[in-house]
Amino acid sequence: MNLRNQWPVLPLAAVLASGLLTGCGSESGDSGGTGSSVVMGMSDDILATDPAAGYDPGSWLLFNNVFQSLLSFPKGATEPQPELAKQCGFTDTRAMVYKCELKDGLKFSNGDDLTSEDVKFTFDRMLKIDDPAGPALMFPMLDKVETPDAKTAVFHLKVPDATFPSKIASGAGSIVDHRQYDANALRTDHQAIGSGPYKLDSFDKDQAVFSVNGNYQGSAKPNNSGVTLKFFHGDRTALKEALLGGDIDIAYRGLTAADITQLDQQDDNKGIDVIEGTSAEVQHLVFNVKDPVAGKLGVRKAIAYLIDRDALIKDVYQGTATPLYSIVPAGVAGHNTAFFDTYGARPSQAKAAAALRADNITGKVKLTLWSTPSRYGPATDEELKAIAEQLNASGLFDADVKSVAFDQYEKDIAAGKYGVYVKGWVPDYPDADNFTAPFFGKGNVLNNHYDNRTITGTLLPGTAAQSDRSATDKDFGRLQDIVADELPVLPVWQAKQYAVVRDGVYGLEYCLDASTVFRFWELSKSS
Repeated sequence: MNLRNQWPVLPLAAVLASGLLTGCGSESGDSGGTGSSVVMGMSDDILATDPAAGYDPGSWLLFNNVFQSLLSFPKGATEPQPELAKQCGFTDTRAMVYKCELKDGLKFSNGDDLTSEDVKFTFDRMLKIDDPAGPALMFPMLDKVETPDAKTAVFHLKVPDATFPSKIASGAGSIVDHRQYDANALRTDHQAIGSGPYKLDSFDKDQAVFSVNGNYQGSAKPNNSGVTLKFFHGDRTALKEALLGGDIDIAYRGLTAADITQLDQQDDNKGIDVIEGTSAEVQHLVFNVKDPVAGKLGVRKAIAYLIDRDALIKDVYQGTATPLYSIVPAGVAGHNTAFFDTYGARPSQAKAAAALRADNITGKVKLTLWSTPSRYGPATDEELKAIAEQLNASGLFDADVKSVAFDQYEKDIAAGKYGVYVKGWVPDYPDADNFTAPFFGKGNVLNNHYDNRTITGTLLPGTAAQSDRSATDKDFGRLQDIVADELPVLPVWQAKQYAVVRDGVYGLEYCLDASTVFRFWELSKSS
């Protein structure tokens, strides 16, 4: 939950021929950053300061700045480069043994040495705790971690997984100090000890304060002396007022589409700039295939023929998103337009009616679309209401919308109470695997009871084992075509990333790319 100095994707044979992949880029061991401190506000909360627990955009924002991973995504890059590691690579032809050699002289922010013992401890701990709200679900393939010496970590996988480097480069690979964390339990004191460019000085319900970590060894060079992150707990009006009033320098993740459009277009912008970046965040309608209504393919096809994405983008999102026609978003290798090809871009009442007739459905289909008000964006309820109106305007549906607080929403989905509901997804790493593997088969994050054996038994294992990621395009294309035909989900939109800043604040363009890594160190502020 994420393009410069790019580490090339090499076929596994090339890796073996040339040895382990090594990193370039500069190192930083400075005692502190330069420039003024920066104050940023967002409507998201940080749900966890412990990397074994956090699996949400706010928490990963903290992890990506306070902790280091063995690899990382430099700005603009979609392939990871060494960070804590001096070099990493698969040592076998099956992509089942991955070896990393650590750099010399690594230390945590508290001065403790960082060695391979901490690497092993981090992954063993995450898998042992297996927190339901944590990232352990990303590592079902990990068998064990060995440490032949203090600078070497060897990961043994249960099955081939060529995307493993990207997974450990994400926030899920944040390395913790084995002296400071309990092997069997999560931290509950809201402190964090990492080796990243920043250290967490304080954290409470309203703000987190970060300063530059003088012990940091890595490629980032902080352009500020610290960052204060203020939480607005979903209050988007307060976030906007704080920006306009000068209480914060940056508003990130939380302003409505209307606010962004207004601020971007107003003649007197009061010293405000809107920065647009790329994003691989997506949103889908999800269908419970065991539901008595949504479980009927004819109903799902009728919805797919009737949804008007362009109208939603124009009327609800005011151009701050783009229509999405497959489960793999544009800009990610392997993307196709399966839903456009199958159902078209313009609504068709005739084709929707034919789909219902083919499933022996007569009369209006009574349907509830389930929403949650803020988790997947401030306009989610409005969007679902607009979709219901589109369905009802066809004369084929009697649809309404119900919105439920997120905690209850998740419980009800797990219990199978909803037929149609909305889900958003911010990627962990920019690979088609991350938009497919978590969504299908037993235990998928959608909880929609969909299982296709071709997908789970052939396509996903096959693509995971392919070290040349460009060679997976055909199989990912086939997977997307199957999903378009069977409709367990209906892609709706792909987000653009926005941050709104006051004059004199720079570097946001390096924080808003498909890697989803928000890089505090790129921010600067003129005094």
